Amino acid sequence: MKLKPIEQQVVTVVGASSGIGRETALQFAKRGAKLVVSARTESGLASLVQEITNLGAEAIAVPADIADFEQVQKIAAKTIDRFGQLDTWVNAAATAIIAPFEQVTPEEFKRVIEVNLMGPVYGAMVAMPLLRQTGRGAIITISSVEARRSMPLQSSYSASKHGLEGFMDALRAELKYEGFPISITNILPSVINTPFYNKARTKLGVKPTGVPPYYQPKLVADAILHAAEHPTRDMIVGDVGRVADFLQKIAPDLVDTLVGAIAIPGQRTNTVKAADDPNNLFEPIEGYSTTTGDFTDKTIPSFLDWFDLHPAVKWSAAAGLGALALIVANLLPDLD
Repeated sequence: MKLKPIEQQVVTVVGASSGIGRETALQFAKRGAKLVVSARTESGLASLVQEITNLGAEAIAVPADIADFEQVQKIAAKTIDRFGQLDTWVNAAATAIIAPFEQVTPEEFKRVIEVNLMGPVYGAMVAMPLLRQTGRGAIITISSVEARRSMPLQSSYSASKHGLEGFMDALRAELKYEGFPISITNILPSVINTPFYNKARTKLGVKPTGVPPYYQPKLVADAILHAAEHPTRDMIVGDVGRVADFLQKIAPDLVDTLVGAIAIPGQRTNTVKAADDPNNLFEPIEGYSTTTGDFTDKTIPSFLDWFDLHPAVKWSAAAGLGALALIVANLLPDLD
């Protein structure tokens, strides 16, 4: 499967008004892509289009709620009306309620599923026919390391991300069987420094936080742009996420205990926030149309992401380590 260079692409980014989606749209613009950006916050979209224009790229904004299939259809229609094609569709919209499960209402849980799971499903439904018309392309979805390791106080969010991984695995298998060149990529960020925690609904009595360390959204955007040009199955962003994924596979009971002990107290700040304070669960909120959040002082670099962005080096290194292990294994009997 060969995807177009980014400078030749038309890219639709949903959830683009802030955080990872906004950073991703800006990075695509810097590389010369034509953009359709969508979110519920119209002021955030307007400022984003202006930034993209200032970079010398072309973009249109389509305000929409991704949980509404008809509105998602409108995003696709506007993409074709303006640019005549689609090459990459990025699902980056997300919402959350951070609270003990027994305090979450059915309506709140359902809303998280509608945005975080059904939104990308609707996105794929409208993108697939357009990518078939183009003849190839990519659907890139931002899930989370929580697709592999759930977090307490985020039951609905974790459930939505597990569902996303299952959906993408099924869709990818169907396309492989058919042999049609549409790349399905699952991007799994660790804890990222975006306005996500400012906008989430909470019943903790305080503003929530991720469990540090944080990573900057530029790392996730880099992974997304890589997947737009290089067919990629999945990519964990952030070294801590890789550790969590590994531990979950080998010792899930131990991780249950550790996560409960660390993450339940660790998701609370000292800033008071009531459940009815402004949040984006059901309605957009203003004032957070930025790429980064409040936790820049808690961010660290990630080192292993570089190998995913340079797979030839990664597999060469893996082959070299494997050969070295065989050599050492063969030498050990001689040393005895």
